[in-house]
Amino acid sequence: MERDTPYFFCGIGGSGMLPLALIVHARGHKVAGSDRSLDQGRLAPKFEYLQGLGIRLFPQDGSGITDPAQVLVTSAAVEDTVPDVVAARAQGAPMLTRPQLLARLFNASTLPIGIAGTSGKSTTTGMLGWVLERCGQRPTVMNGAVMKNFVRPDSPFSSALVGAGPAFVAEVDESDGSIANYTPQIALVNNIALDHKSMDELRRLFADFTAKARIAVLNLDNDETAALAATLPADRLRTYSLNDTGADLRAEDITPAPDGIGFTAREKNGQAVAVKLLVPGRHNVANALAALAAARAAGLGLEESARALGEFSGVRRRLETVGSRGGVTVIDDFAHNPDKIAATLATLHDWPGRLLVMFQPHGFGPLRLMKDEFVACFAGKLGPDDVLIMPDPVYFGGTVDRSVTSDHIAEAVTARGHKALAIPERAACGDALVKMARPGDRIVIMGARDDTLSLFAEDILGRLPSIGLDQS
Repeated sequence: MERDTPYFFCGIGGSGMLPLALIVHARGHKVAGSDRSLDQGRLAPKFEYLQGLGIRLFPQDGSGITDPAQVLVTSAAVEDTVPDVVAARAQGAPMLTRPQLLARLFNASTLPIGIAGTSGKSTTTGMLGWVLERCGQRPTVMNGAVMKNFVRPDSPFSSALVGAGPAFVAEVDESDGSIANYTPQIALVNNIALDHKSMDELRRLFADFTAKARIAVLNLDNDETAALAATLPADRLRTYSLNDTGADLRAEDITPAPDGIGFTAREKNGQAVAVKLLVPGRHNVANALAALAAARAAGLGLEESARALGEFSGVRRRLETVGSRGGVTVIDDFAHNPDKIAATLATLHDWPGRLLVMFQPHGFGPLRLMKDEFVACFAGKLGPDDVLIMPDPVYFGGTVDRSVTSDHIAEAVTARGHKALAIPERAACGDALVKMARPGDRIVIMGARDDTLSLFAEDILGRLPSIGLDQS
């Protein structure tokens, strides 16, 4: 990347775009951008933050593309008809997708560490980034979620960290196949499960990703990653597990607590250290083991890494408590595939109380692909008194196959003996949640690809009556 190259990010407010724009800006490049949400008057604080950094924002009408030297950065699936793309082509300006630009930065670093897998990527990226930072490594971190440990009054949207050290930690995505662009020295794969692609394609993508690495960090508790581990030589492999005593790093004495979860991390050589996490759930124990194993592969000690990990306060929208009012707690969560949803429900069921779950599917395509898995997940993981409410899937335009809808999921879950409702309009879902909530309940707002879900959760909290066990 030439130091004087200007970059224009189409969709700069997106969860993948914003941290990349922050990294490019921090490295001295001139950065500008546009976003549909800006044009619609939504998510104002995010755009005010970007403008405060000196990043110019334009309507998404092509008016910001005025120089053939500008590099237009888009999502992998942007349409040719988007005005910014039309303007860039008219100017003869070069274009890169977001993963192409990220891969260039990542591959050029001294110690590229790629965090991959179907679930847990953002949390594990945040955990490892914090461990490296607290241990004096000054990493660069590219995450798809805001990392709470790095939030400051002047940096409220800290989904990226720019450091002068050798490590570049990046969450890398398999959903669009772009994981093939990355050449990691340390490749971490938390798990492999059905999400956006067929299992055969996922197996190939993750196998190619780990084959490039000096060290692969793999989870023995997931059948797919365990099978992948069996194909790699021992000197290029670090494994972790909650159950397998043959793993290089395992968890013992797991103890849930109201403010997190504790466990002992034990290496195969016998070294052990107590870990107390500030984030709950056995899935976060697995994420923590992954981060510790990657930190060890990067040359850090187990004890210092565990000590730093005990300070990790989480990432936004991962079982994030919005607040409590009238004895009802509202939780905002990114869970959007069966594995993530199952982990969230299992964690919440460690403690008593009915769950009122609103799950907004992240598209008609994923709903169609994983229909049976969604039904099995909710039917198997909802408690007898829990309630599931589903609005229509999030929709951003274009031609889409609507052969499977939220109604199909709700009807099938109801047939399996649970209370499940499909209410097309999300606002009406909110009305239903507020009406049925009673002290002791937890309202869980689940979904991805829609930043307004957090605002929706905040609105639900504000609408709850201030009676009962008010903890607001």
